[in-house]
Amino acid sequence: EYRALIDAWLEADLEAPRKQRHTAKRIWRRLVDEHGAEVAETTVRDYVRRRRRELGEPGQVFVPQVHQAGMEAEVDWGEAQVVLAGRPVRVQLFFLRACFSGAAFCMAFRRCSQQAFLEGHVEAFAWFGGVFALVRYDNLASAVKLVLRGRRREETDRFVALRSHYLFESAFTLAGLEGAHEKGGVEGEVGRFRRNQLVPVPEVADLAELNALIRTGCEADLGRTIVGRSETVGEALARERPLLRPLPSEPADTDELSSVRVDSKALVTVRQNRYSVPVALAGRRVLARVGAREIQVIADGQVVARHERLAERFAVSARLD
Repeated sequence: EYRALIDAWLEADLEAPRKQRHTAKRIWRRLVDEHGAEVAETTVRDYVRRRRRELGEPGQVFVPQVHQAGMEAEVDWGEAQVVLAGRPVRVQLFFLRACFSGAAFCMAFRRCSQQAFLEGHVEAFAWFGGVFALVRYDNLASAVKLVLRGRRREETDRFVALRSHYLFESAFTLAGLEGAHEKGGVEGEVGRFRRNQLVPVPEVADLAELNALIRTGCEADLGRTIVGRSETVGEALARERPLLRPLPSEPADTDELSSVRVDSKALVTVRQNRYSVPVALAGRRVLARVGAREIQVIADGQVVARHERLAERFAVSARLD
């Protein structure tokens, strides 16, 4: 006796905002609260599901993509919890996944900064042994300075410099949820890799040890077979690697250079953190080479100090001479 009422609500929903339409549970709740209905929630769910299909709401439907070997890759970020030097911290995971073979490179950083984004590309291309013709991204700020109409984007200067060094094309997904479906391979890879390679939660001494563990996981994953395929990921990658564009003679230099002064405590301030240098340099101006993972201090053309880059602000990394 409530079917006509439910139908009226569902038909009205066709004109309502998508995020403010009735769920099956909400319909059941209204029937009970407003009309005193004595009906099971599962009965209402079954009826609503059938009527929505009849009213032309099948949901989203997708077409599987087919990719040529060596042509396309996808990039995305994920995150994971690890125990780093005895302290639980959240790290950011950079992923670059080959669309044809399904092989994926992963690397951990403390922050998903532009510096880490650029370094991730350099390490990924080295691991694959070549460069893909096109790499697909969502609209992350490390690559996109301004989102224009359609798929046009104004890219950041440092990202343009990286592309120019490796000679690959970039493509960007549509904004919002629609865009996530355009690079579903790497979207699914983030969760799959985390479940298979970072469970239980890793306990490591530093970021270098964590990345060595992750690199081992990337290599181990080459032995798996993707559902529906007859060859392993590694076998497909072996066919794909010869078709990649060759690496340039030198990797891209993604470090930033900064001139800093050594204070009376033999510390230099770099990106709101302080790092120690030999005390003989107190009062002098030196050069800091800033990477996503490491800070190098250079004086008179020589590297005089190396520090793992601090992720916090106003922290100090100090070591005796």
